[in-house]
Amino acid sequence: MKKLIAGAALALLAGGAWAGGLESLEAFVKTVKSGRAEFTQTVTAPPKDGQESRPKVSTGSFAFQRPGKFRFDYQKPFVQNIVADGQTLWLYDADLNQVTQRKQAQALGSTPAALIAAAPDLRALQADFTLEGAADRDGLQWVKATPKSKDGQLQSVQIGFQGEALSALEILDSFGQRSVLKFGKVEVNPSLPPSTFQFKVPSGADVIRQ
Repeated sequence: MKKLIAGAALALLAGGAWAGGLESLEAFVKTVKSGRAEFTQTVTAPPKDGQESRPKVSTGSFAFQRPGKFRFDYQKPFVQNIVADGQTLWLYDADLNQVTQRKQAQALGSTPAALIAAAPDLRALQADFTLEGAADRDGLQWVKATPKSKDGQLQSVQIGFQGEALSALEILDSFGQRSVLKFGKVEVNPSLPPSTFQFKVPSGADVIRQ
């Protein structure tokens, strides 16, 4: 389950009939330079042997600051931290007391995190994603982003906005696994201290560099 959670988190859009989502995305990228929220994530694996999969639910908090800084702090059912400081991506598993360290530029690429925190404008996003407006639903404006690179594990991401505030992410990976993140208590452009995106390796933790 931990792999499902971490993979879905890393696995944080051309005009069409519905322009609302694209307009919301453009406003989000232009005007929202930092954010903070709580989230609930539901991960559903594809069914096996004709049996329906049971969704895995986790909760935590999320923060980001452009360009390229973000963190996911999973609290339940397992404690995990994913921190991008602009240079390095850190993944900490508290139960294993293990840290995975990667170069951020190589680890993100065409991922949901890149959509949220990395791109300075819509044109930069369009270099890596095909962007399509989608129909409004659930009271949100939606955009579908499909990676142009076929080498990754991400099939598509749908991003839901309420105005310029990020409200939901729906992620489908190449294995058919679906992850839905819903954000609550969203703060737009809060002042975040530098320590928010600094990661210190816990005492005695094993560090794996990739």
